[in-house]
Amino acid sequence: MKLDFLLKRGEFAPILRRFFINTLFDSTFMQMGIIIGSAFTVNPDLDLVMGTLVASSIALGISTGVSIYESEMLERESRITELEKVMFRKLDDTILTEHHRTSAIIFSVINLLTPLLCCAIVIIPLLFASVNILDIRTASWISIGLALCILFVAGTYMGRLGRKNPYLKGLRMVLFGAVAFVIGFAIQRLI
Repeated sequence: MKLDFLLKRGEFAPILRRFFINTLFDSTFMQMGIIIGSAFTVNPDLDLVMGTLVASSIALGISTGVSIYESEMLERESRITELEKVMFRKLDDTILTEHHRTSAIIFSVINLLTPLLCCAIVIIPLLFASVNILDIRTASWISIGLALCILFVAGTYMGRLGRKNPYLKGLRMVLFGAVAFVIGFAIQRLI
């Protein structure tokens, strides 16, 4: 029932979508950076690469989940305070405060899970490398390709929502990912 109410409200879906897309991009770019910085070294350590991907994704998930919960609760509490001033009554333990809390929790959980979802996709080739089906370099290139695919899919989705050419928007996101890759790769080679 609570979720039904939230989904019917006009502001819920756009906020959730915005948080999800932002976290998706942050986690995908972070994971590309980890692969660039640790898998394309002279003597890459596969366990280190995978461990860093997972640990960093968990840390980013917790960070975004907590920060979104706290900022949403702060924002929603200030709205409640304004309403209380206008209505001359406290709104503690009302359906409105409960819905605010529920939506903040949903936003937080989705954003906690987003980096883990990206990691689950990007790490697949590295798991194949861990059982000697692929070598680490090939697996790393495939992982970068999967990260770029995530960016393309997200960009395509954004293009559809914005009623723009979804494929151009997807390619634009891939271009940003490729630029980040080239810069990271060049820095890694210089170090």
